[in-house]
Amino acid sequence: MSSSLPHMHLHPHGHQEAHFEQTEFIRDIVIGMADGLTVPFALAAGLSSAVSNNDIIVTAGIAEICAGAIAMGLGGYLAGRTEIEHYDSELKREYMEVEHHYEREKEEVREVFAAYGLSHELQVQIADEIAKDEKKWVDFMMRFELGLEKPDEKRARKSAFNIGVAYIVGGIIPLAGYIATDNPHKGLLISSGITVCCLFAFGYYKSKMTGQQPIMGAIKTTGIGLLAAGAAYFIASLF
Repeated sequence: MSSSLPHMHLHPHGHQEAHFEQTEFIRDIVIGMADGLTVPFALAAGLSSAVSNNDIIVTAGIAEICAGAIAMGLGGYLAGRTEIEHYDSELKREYMEVEHHYEREKEEVREVFAAYGLSHELQVQIADEIAKDEKKWVDFMMRFELGLEKPDEKRARKSAFNIGVAYIVGGIIPLAGYIATDNPHKGLLISSGITVCCLFAFGYYKSKMTGQQPIMGAIKTTGIGLLAAGAAYFIASLF
């Protein structure tokens, strides 16, 4: 069973290292949830000053959530596919360079270890050993020369799904106040309260899981959402 908790690495002397291994999943949720909470909230707040019927706000909100989830999910999918295509292109190029520029590629291996302070003799020895296996050699160059890790082939679909669902979940929250009340003013008050609490909790959890200062992260996330909603409300009230 998978877990979102940090993965614990045990060492011989009892030392434990906690490494968070859900970076891509959390990134997707952050992207989808942040926009899902903010955009529909700003739209609903803006409409609250322009219409007198909650049904209009709920209908517009649902339409925006559907469109936003599709657009955000598609963006996540395209980003994932681009990452895979970029990796495959660089991998093909690296195999070609290893085949046609053998000595130069070995020199690049030595340069990697030179940066770590290894002696020239060790650099030469390690480069010679690595060059014996073309696949491992290319994998080494992809990781340490280009800084590229092989992406998950299913990553694009997973990203699209994660972002889209997170956007829908986030988007429904601001509409709850309008669904539960009979006029935009009451709806805005309840929606604001619920959304502010969710933005704060989301910002706190996001910052804590990514190693940032939780309170400051929560304040920033909440401030951005309120700023967007306030701007939309003010602009709509002018018309």
